[in-house]
Amino acid sequence: MTVRQVAGYLNVNERTVLKLVADGALPGVKIGNQWRFRKAMLDTWLDDQMLGVIPRSPEVSPPAPVARRLLSLATCFQPSHVILDLKADSKNEVVEELAGLAARLGLIRDKTWFVGALIERENVMPSATGNSVAFLHTLQRHPEQILRPFMVLGRSLKGVDFDALDGAATHLFFVLGLKFQELYLPWLAKLPQMCAQPETLRILMAAQSADAMFAALSDAERNLAQPLTPELGR
Repeated sequence: MTVRQVAGYLNVNERTVLKLVADGALPGVKIGNQWRFRKAMLDTWLDDQMLGVIPRSPEVSPPAPVARRLLSLATCFQPSHVILDLKADSKNEVVEELAGLAARLGLIRDKTWFVGALIERENVMPSATGNSVAFLHTLQRHPEQILRPFMVLGRSLKGVDFDALDGAATHLFFVLGLKFQELYLPWLAKLPQMCAQPETLRILMAAQSADAMFAALSDAERNLAQPLTPELGR
């Protein structure tokens, strides 16, 4: 896609597109003196903005989600959803290990499908945002495959090369099981804010038990002190 096509797709002017890509906020590649874009990467970028896993660009406002119900962290995540020390040494092994946990917990219908869907998304755009954290999720929502919305968390004490934006090893891997195309779990938007708190990351890395990691995330969620909206119908 060209700059003009992207501007039309995002409903912004071409200057905004050029500013976003020059700042490194929008994924694109320069061929000669012309920028080119892949629609799949733009869709992933918009998806991540809606989820809050990357900072939202003020120039681009994703479509407002339809009415949804607010789920607390505890509704989708429990201590049993944690792997304290991943054995994985590579990106694919991390995905396999965490998908295996989701399968054992009965959160997904087909582990093979989930592994493939997560890797497909990684091939479009890496989920490691830097600061030792990655937020993995699928490109599309498949209600028939995700039995209920969930999060599983894996920690690698040694760290894994996950193509992070800062070039450093990644230690904390949040895998998000999203059931619907719209932003169904508003608390997901809070995860990056929670993980941006140095004290939260320190506690998560030092925790000796899954219960301690769960408590650290629950405390971080409460400390955000963001007003909650009433529960709404799907």
